[in-house]
Amino acid sequence: MTKITELTPWISLVAHQKEIASHSMRDWFNRDSKRFERFSLRVGDILVDYSRNRIDENTINLFIELGLALDLEAKIKSLFAGDAINFTEKQPALHPALRDLSNKSLTLNGQNISTEIATVKNNIAFFVDKILSGEWKGSTGKAIQTIVNLGIGGSYLGPLMTTEALADFSHGNLHSYFLSGVDDAYLHDVLNQIDPETTLFIISSKSFSTIETLTNAKSIRHWLKTKLGDRDLKQHFIAITANSKKAIEFGIESSHIFPIWNWVGGRYSIWSAIGLPLALMIGNENFKEFLAGADEMDQHFRSAPLGKNLPFILALLDIWYINFFGATAKAIAPYGYRLRHFVSYLQQAEMESNGKSVTLKGEHVQYTTSTVIFGQEGCDGQHAYHQLLHQGTQMIPVDFIIIGKNHYHETANHHDILMASCLSQAQALMRGKTIKEAKEELLASHHTDEEAEALAPHHMIPGNKPSNILLIDELTPKNLGALIALYEHKIFVESVIWNINAFDQFGVELGKQLLPKILNLLQNEDQSISTDCATTALIAYYQKLKSR
Repeated sequence: MTKITELTPWISLVAHQKEIASHSMRDWFNRDSKRFERFSLRVGDILVDYSRNRIDENTINLFIELGLALDLEAKIKSLFAGDAINFTEKQPALHPALRDLSNKSLTLNGQNISTEIATVKNNIAFFVDKILSGEWKGSTGKAIQTIVNLGIGGSYLGPLMTTEALADFSHGNLHSYFLSGVDDAYLHDVLNQIDPETTLFIISSKSFSTIETLTNAKSIRHWLKTKLGDRDLKQHFIAITANSKKAIEFGIESSHIFPIWNWVGGRYSIWSAIGLPLALMIGNENFKEFLAGADEMDQHFRSAPLGKNLPFILALLDIWYINFFGATAKAIAPYGYRLRHFVSYLQQAEMESNGKSVTLKGEHVQYTTSTVIFGQEGCDGQHAYHQLLHQGTQMIPVDFIIIGKNHYHETANHHDILMASCLSQAQALMRGKTIKEAKEELLASHHTDEEAEALAPHHMIPGNKPSNILLIDELTPKNLGALIALYEHKIFVESVIWNINAFDQFGVELGKQLLPKILNLLQNEDQSISTDCATTALIAYYQKLKSR
């Protein structure tokens, strides 16, 4: 197979970048009043403005040629058909099937998984109704008022992000907490705020062996026993897992276990039973809308031509800057409090998927793959890292995410300021400020000519920094589902172009393998284990601190 970097479209993109690199986006906008119309795309309630990028029509066309050369459209079909595209684990990546509303039958290894998915969905809906109606009681006969999700990675980031994002759709009669890490300060903070009689604990672990999750679960079980005495605790625990045997051994009732499948990756699992905390908080109808939004984006991704395919457009922009401009980081700036956890969610989705250094054939890649993803809630980010974006030495593309319609009419001016802040940052990154403009401003603010001359370089902002604006009409369950699916498919397109597997994560496993050995050393259980001198010294220092 020809290497990607030897394909004609890739070679043409290298030459094209050299031609376009010196062009100014400010000049393009000054000359072309139709640039927004030509470089924006709306899918459902999501409008993406990608006009503030260092591209022209030729850039898009060359990437379309690259996608066709790599048989991208066939690989999209393979994703939805259930082919084993996660070949290192001999699994498909069938998370889109979890939100498929077509009722089409999908068979995997002779099993009709569409029927299995429908059964689990129905069981989830039935359970949600029992909790929200108050029919499900704790061991003392009181209805559940609090849910605590125990999970880490995709079993934490997805439920937390979506539940917080859709807080305005919460029924209000439930409170939710999310425990991920094993730090006992975190655990005690949660336990100090909840009533054991009215709390349901959801243990979310695909393997039911995740050390952080199981450690928390065991400590909580002990805490419940001290608070509730000899009462039966079964009504206070449910499990979401692919390993029901281990869940039952832990003490979970078999009827309290919601299955997930090995073909669902953790970072793509919010559409499965892992999304139960979200369904509990927003109710069944809203959860269906959440799935429907993702399904709508799936249909767009499957059917739209590449030039009008939003996941493809966003993917090509990332690859353009990573592989042709040398970008090593990307900022995600959600201008909205409800989306404050979206960056963390994307960090796992992007970097765990495409943080790979070997091709599908096991050869070392000759180009950069995923960049570092960082960011935070918009206005806070302006006062933290935006200085680097504007005047730093690196090119760091930005995705601005903003909600159009606000839920709080009495304080609508707040949202106007939020929108203006987002647009101002995007414009500032694109336009910058020339030395001449900086000097004129300084003179206008009563600096002497000598002072203005000296200070102007410090006030100058280069501009020509790329960004996208994702404007979502309103933050609804449906639109959030579509937004998440948009990024999922963007990530998949990137993996196809980079010729890597987006669905395994073996880099995560080594630390897990080392942890039991290090823990044995820390707890003086096995001193025959050898390790490096630095680790040995730190263990000894830690043990001295513990013994004080």
